[in-house]
Amino acid sequence: MKKFIRSPGRSRIFAAFAACWIAANSGLTVAGECTTASGTQRVAVLELYTSEGCDSCPPADKWITRFPANNLRPDRVIPLAFHVDYWNQLGWTDRFSQAGFSERQRRHSNRRGVSFVVTPQLLLNGQDYRSWNSFDDLSGKVKAINESKPLAAIKVRSTLSGLILTTAVDVSVAEDAAQKDADVYFALYENNLTSQVEAGENRGQTLRHDFVVRKLIGPLPLDDNGKLSQAPRFEIMAAWKPRDVSLAVFVQNRRTGDVLQAVAAHCS
Repeated sequence: MKKFIRSPGRSRIFAAFAACWIAANSGLTVAGECTTASGTQRVAVLELYTSEGCDSCPPADKWITRFPANNLRPDRVIPLAFHVDYWNQLGWTDRFSQAGFSERQRRHSNRRGVSFVVTPQLLLNGQDYRSWNSFDDLSGKVKAINESKPLAAIKVRSTLSGLILTTAVDVSVAEDAAQKDADVYFALYENNLTSQVEAGENRGQTLRHDFVVRKLIGPLPLDDNGKLSQAPRFEIMAAWKPRDVSLAVFVQNRRTGDVLQAVAAHCS
């Protein structure tokens, strides 16, 4: 019987191949660096406040999933789905929910002089948007925002290595009255998520989600010159899919809710 002897060179090749195969099939991403910068077009932000425990929310979740197919790409409008936690006590705990998102929604309501919150709720650049079943209406509103002058400039440099996303973000806001009221936010979000709901109003349903905010950093104030430079570092949790994770950076007027500029960065 012949004896197989594996040469050191072949071993190294095999090990390298195995490492690449494991990375590709486990969702890990080898180091990649990318730079994204805002341009002359103002990008809108549409905030969705939703919950898996609310039976009127799935249609709104499905609606924002269809954005790219309706020419509403992140270079025009960035949808961000904030899952609130106040539905959790009614039988189903939404695994994407965070108390901070519920508080953010309440602050938006207080700013607008409203004493209650509802789901689903959509805010387009801080303003209540109720015609969310019509892409024609939204496209027109987004087009108007895109054609308005951006009041901030954003540059994002990202490096994704394994499950660590390191960034360097530079923000500059135009010198005008809006500068003193501007805050910066970093929102890490994930696409292509599904949940099997086993209790509550959506019991028995399989729900699909996109643009789900996983982590939110902010509000971060600008310095006296209307600038901000930060280097936030994000840990991609093992249950997440790095290839489906993106980072949105946006500048929002805390008094009016208006978004001065936004950018979505995807590094893979």
